[in-house]
Amino acid sequence: MVRIIYVEPSGNPRTVDVTEEWSLMQGATANGVDGIVGECGGSCACGTCHCYVEESRLAELPPPSSTEQDTLDGVAAEIKPNSRLACQIRATAALEGLVVTLPETQG
Repeated sequence: MVRIIYVEPSGNPRTVDVTEEWSLMQGATANGVDGIVGECGGSCACGTCHCYVEESRLAELPPPSSTEQDTLDGVAAEIKPNSRLACQIRATAALEGLVVTLPETQG
């Protein structure tokens, strides 16, 4: 298990143990984290798992694919340099303690 800290739109931090190799979207939806919808089930098609990854740890992630970048272009919340789709980030031991902040709106 990998401990991930999700900051819900309300500002409430939720620490969740996510199964290794699950996406951060799967970990959030399986544990009732408010702020991630995951309408497409993780196929990088809807953008309803948009999140902001803590900037100091962005370099630890693989870069977003062109599909992820295209999907991010259509999200409802503000796009920031640390915007990612939670369905495209796999929980690994190296990401222990990662903080992801969820926007006020998805869609």
